[in-house]
Amino acid sequence: MRHPCLACGACCAHYRVAFHWSETEPDLAGTPPALTEVLDPHRLVMRGTYGGAAIRCVALAGTIGEAAACSIYAHRPSPCRDLVASWEHGAPSPQCDRARAAHGLAPLQPADFPQSPLEAVVA
Repeated sequence: MRHPCLACGACCAHYRVAFHWSETEPDLAGTPPALTEVLDPHRLVMRGTYGGAAIRCVALAGTIGEAAACSIYAHRPSPCRDLVASWEHGAPSPQCDRARAAHGLAPLQPADFPQSPLEAVVA
């Protein structure tokens, strides 16, 4: 079973992704600076997420709700690393649910995540 986020991408097309400029430092192999724009003296945002009617992160590849993935996954900024899918760790995520609803997608359910091998043995 593949991760539900790989068929979603709603959060990448719903939220502003703002983070401290230091996350683009080349020595830290961080977020590529060319994919960002200045929000204020201390923060950058991912291009495409700053505002307006059509928010969509420049790093999002694919079609929302069908097949979507982050093209810089290993170098994504902290807000992206911190946002978890509903039920990924056994609890709902209001952020995930809001983004999915904004794109006409149903909230994720616990059954959307595969059981760990240990849970399968216990069940």
